[in-house]
Amino acid sequence: MTRVDNDLIDAFMTWIETTRKCSISTRNQRLAAIHAFFRYVQAETPERLLSHQRILAIPLKRTGKPTVSYLTTEALQCILKQPDRTIPAGRRDLLLLTLLYDSGARVGELINLSVRNIRVAQPATVTVRGKGQKVRHVPLMSGTASLLANYLHERQLTEIHKSDHPLFFNSRKQKLTRAGVSYVIDKYVALVRKQNTVSLPDKISPHVFRHAKAMHLLQANVNLVYIRDFLGHASITTTEIYARADDQVKRHALEKAYSPTLIDDLPAWQDDKSLLRWLQNLCQ
Repeated sequence: MTRVDNDLIDAFMTWIETTRKCSISTRNQRLAAIHAFFRYVQAETPERLLSHQRILAIPLKRTGKPTVSYLTTEALQCILKQPDRTIPAGRRDLLLLTLLYDSGARVGELINLSVRNIRVAQPATVTVRGKGQKVRHVPLMSGTASLLANYLHERQLTEIHKSDHPLFFNSRKQKLTRAGVSYVIDKYVALVRKQNTVSLPDKISPHVFRHAKAMHLLQANVNLVYIRDFLGHASITTTEIYARADDQVKRHALEKAYSPTLIDDLPAWQDDKSLLRWLQNLCQ
């Protein structure tokens, strides 16, 4: 431990960024782990307290906050038009994409859904178990409920003994994985990119559908408190990132706050002869 000092840790941080080509977030995670270790070590070896304090004083690097990537309504509609509804796999994919958006669920929450979490009778809801095992009941649109009812009937998931069966599963009857959901999304996004009809974000992950739902609710003037509860955020501060990211909402707010400073009838200064003579003399 005597060889580990702040110069060595600084060199390690530089190596992470320059040689390993890691991001600043990764660099900060490594440094946070080192800080946690030396907070423990300084209590065990107080004779090296000064050296440990110097290591703990190494600051985290600031990172720019990433922009919220989401789908416009036109882009979302184009993606949802891609699955082939004439085949079972296409109908499953359409439901997966629709439910991912309509419920605003995280991908982990989506793949953990079982049949018992679905209510297709009105009012249609899906019971989602989120972070910290917090449960929320999310209302669904009638179109999504109809797709769900047809899917459950087609996959023979309406029997009582199928209540704990995964809602989405692969050909081996196993629960769909995160990679499986990403594969479905990438497949249809690639088709939309080939058509080149709408603008899409550079990268579309399952979480982009959650962002899209939140932004569309915000643009529909839904209160942030309701959006927070819908998404299962612990704090409204987390939900406020959507308000800061939405240019449309900002523009509407500025338009409402704008008060014209110019009157409609401007003075006919061209007819003011004395003003014109004064301007001519000024230029001489």
